[in-house]
This record gives sequence, structure tokens and C-alpha cells, in this order.
Amino acid sequence: MSLTATRAGCLALACLAGTLALSAAPAWADTCLAPGEWRQPGGERLSPAELFSDLAEQDVVLLGEQHDRMDHHRWQLSTLAGLHARRPDLVIGLEMLPREAQPALDAWVAGELDEQAFLDESNWRTAWGFDPALYFPILHFARLHRVPLQAVNITPELRGRLVNEGWEAVPEAERFAISAPAEPPEAYRERLAEVYEQHPSREGDEADFARFVAAQLAWDRAMAAGLAEAGEQGALVVGLIGQGHLAYGHGVPHQLSDLGVEAHSTLLPWQVGAHECEPPPAGLARAVFAIDDRQPEALPPMQLGVYIVPHEEGVEVHATLEGSIAEQAGLEAGDVILRAAGEALARPADLTGLVRQQRPGTLLPLQVRRHGEEREILARFPPRSS
Repeated sequence: MSLTATRAGCLALACLAGTLALSAAPAWADTCLAPGEWRQPGGERLSPAELFSDLAEQDVVLLGEQHDRMDHHRWQLSTLAGLHARRPDLVIGLEMLPREAQPALDAWVAGELDEQAFLDESNWRTAWGFDPALYFPILHFARLHRVPLQAVNITPELRGRLVNEGWEAVPEAERFAISAPAEPPEAYRERLAEVYEQHPSREGDEADFARFVAAQLAWDRAMAAGLAEAGEQGALVVGLIGQGHLAYGHGVPHQLSDLGVEAHSTLLPWQVGAHECEPPPAGLARAVFAIDDRQPEALPPMQLGVYIVPHEEGVEVHATLEGSIAEQAGLEAGDVILRAAGEALARPADLTGLVRQQRPGTLLPLQVRRHGEEREILARFPPRSS
């Protein structure tokens, strides 16, 4: 997974889990999904009317996503509209923002902020980092219908405290009264081990892996607790969450059940390839929606290919991805990037924003401090392939 910068809304390592691959069963010719079709994984095609009537009786409905895919967000929007038609008492829970951003969400729904003011007051680019254009159609839907938006995440700093200090050491008020997570299913631990092994900068020992799992569980528990809290007045809560937190009933669904919220269902998008006919495996979710991934997505923004963390003088390179623009330019772990294109950097989002604006086939000058000495490094962004 190529990243421009560490997403401040998730732990630099655990955020890989938000895009865990959804493995498929062997191909069966009589079970091919057609785009626009709902399917029960491992089983029958579903009538949208019957499915949505059933979903309207739930307490929580979880809509998975791959964060950078617009077609996933379009599917989420259409599903939200269908659910809202049956349950106007809807609340939308967002993984994208921590609880500190709730005032900005309330002001947005009330019509008090324009788009830029919302991004500024919610601290969107630092808290999440993905292009807000992916989410604004959903945010405008909520605003148009006055559907409450609920921030259900917590900051990386709080997750770090919960992992390193322990749950009991963090006062209840400072952790938003979130209780310690339930132990994960063994299958979930195994999937997290696969993600852990993919990361280039892991230490590779048991203690480090235990911290990785603990961070993921804190993340899952926080979101589950936020969703449960949002539904305390009887509303139907719809959570928009990375599919890796939802698949196979692990992650957030497992924590919801532990919190006593049993009436929950997970829906996931399912990519239908041009030459594939792979049915979704049993147990993956309550239902999947087939999306035609043969249609080209909009060209993705430029990416530097680094994991970065805040630094008092700019941003520090935590690691570079193999084969990335950053590696080819000569950036190294430990480098502190002071300026990009002549602009001083105060936070990771500053660099992310500049890189996303970069045009193919151009150079981005970076002023870097390495071992106390400053140097200029030129990041060369290749032209788009035709």
C-alpha cells in the first residue's frame, strides 16, 4: 500500500488493517455476481427490498470501504439513502474523525460551516488524510437531511496511551468511558499477523506484534463504543468503516457484540473483475454488493511513498516504501524534511497536501536535514503512463 504520509487518524502501522484483502472462494460459474446485485456470501442472491427491510430492524449497520475508492463511497451513499427512506431516525458514525471533532460535525450538519471551514475545524487533513472529495457527497447528504454525524474514532495519541500505559492507567474521562476490548477471535489475530508481516519497519518480535494487536483492538473497541453510544436513543446507526475492521464478524462487530449490541449487520462492497467469477466466501458479511471494477477510477493523486511522523522542525521520515519515488530520490529513515517547494512544513498534512498537488512529470524540491546537515533532494514524479 503506497502512502504519501502516515495518516494521523490511524496508527502508522495499524492503518494497513483498514484495507485488508477480502479473500475469495474458488470460482463457480453458476454463482457469478452481476454489478448492482446483492448477494449473501456463500449463498443466494438477495432481494434489495427484503434486505433493506431486514436492515431497518437492526440497531447498527456497518458499511465497509476501501478508503481511497470513490465507487465504494458512492455505494455507501446509495445504501444510506435506502436505509434513510425506511428509518429517518438515522445517525451516521464516522471512522474518519476522532471524538474531538464532534463540534465541527454538529456545526456542519446545522449548516453553519462551508466546506473549507469544516475541514479546518475538524482538522480533517491531519486526522484522516484521505481526499475529502471522496466523502463530501455523504457529508452533504447528511446536511441536506439533517442526519446527525457521529465521530466514533479516537486520536493516535490516546490509542498509544491505552496500549503503552494500559487501560486502567488512563482515567475513564480521558478515554471517553470506553471499556477495555474483548479478546479477539483467533482468526482475526491470524489476519492481523499477515498485515503485520507486510509492514516494512516492524521489529518482528512477539512483544512488538502484541503491541500491534493491542492497538488494533483499541481502535476497534473505540469505534464500537462510539456506535453503541450513538444508538442509545433508539436511532439506526450506520457506521462507515474500513472493511478490514469488519470482515468475517471480527473487529468492530465482535466488539459490538461484547458491548451487548447484538442486532448489527455488516455490508461490504465486492469487486467484480472483467474475467473473474469468484463468489464471496461464506461468513464474510451479512451481504455484499457487486461493483464493476472494470470501469476506471479517477487518476489517483501523486504519492511520495513515505511513512512520516511529526517533528519539531518539520516532518520526520519513519520509513520509505520499496520502489517508491521517495526511495528513488534518496530519502532515508531519520531524515527531517524541513521544506517542500520552498514552503515550511509544520505537520505531516502539509507535505501530503503539497504532494497531492504535484503534477506528473515534475520535480518537487525537498529541503532535508540529515545527521545535522541540510541538503536538497529532488523528488521526481514520473509522467502518467498512457
